Amino acid sequence: MRHTKSLTIGLLSMTTLLAACTEQPAATKPAAKPDPFEQVVADYRIYAIAELDQFTKKTEAFTTAVKEGDLDQAKALYAPARMHYERAEPIAEVFGDLDPKIDAREGDVKESEWGGYHRIEQGLFEKGTTKGYEDYATQLMEDVHLLRAKVETVDVTPELLVTGATDLLNEVSTSKVTGEEDRYSHTDLYDFAANVQGAEKIYQLLNPALKKQDPVLSKEIAARFADVNALLEAKKSGDGYVLYTDLSKTDVNQLSQVINELAEPLSKMGIVLEG
Repeated sequence: MRHTKSLTIGLLSMTTLLAACTEQPAATKPAAKPDPFEQVVADYRIYAIAELDQFTKKTEAFTTAVKEGDLDQAKALYAPARMHYERAEPIAEVFGDLDPKIDAREGDVKESEWGGYHRIEQGLFEKGTTKGYEDYATQLMEDVHLLRAKVETVDVTPELLVTGATDLLNEVSTSKVTGEEDRYSHTDLYDFAANVQGAEKIYQLLNPALKKQDPVLSKEIAARFADVNALLEAKKSGDGYVLYTDLSKTDVNQLSQVINELAEPLSKMGIVLEG
């Protein structure tokens, strides 16, 4: 009986060993393909949030000046503060409920709903007063704080960046070039410059991939940005820009032309997403 038991145990052990040797390894999932734009998106998010941090800080100073009745200070802070918003518009405009409250022009919304920067701009530059605009300043600050909080939830994608860069320039060349954006202060060139800077940041982030896909297009876009920046630089006055009303018709046409010449190749930048 002892030999039979040992033989049985030996056979069982051999069977177990053979099963272990012939067992198929568990299927392994293929490694996830790395996202080539993950760092680009992360870097743009850092850039846009930094701009909106500055926008919040400078809006605080602007609205404080309005509420304290400091007309000269409020007028001085108006355009520089808005540049941070204009640079980050691809993200800021995602919130369709807040963008009009912060940035709507007269006629964009119902008169009873019109507030934000441009409503206060009218008081400062056309009517020459801060009186009666204190509540608009308070509401503007609340809306900007809410925007800054909400921006953390934005899903930034490469597609958003490509579309956003082109939209920034198209907005300049089709509507802002008429001078309708800052119709009371005539500080439109601050907006133009900020929109171009925002678009150029996106180009710079996507350019390494673009160079690999289409080096000729990459060089063309860089040259067009240089043309626009040179033209804007020529219109600087101190730390800011000349009034839009100081531009001649030739100046306006030239500005529109160089921005259109940039927007056209920039719109092709989506090629990097197809590679």
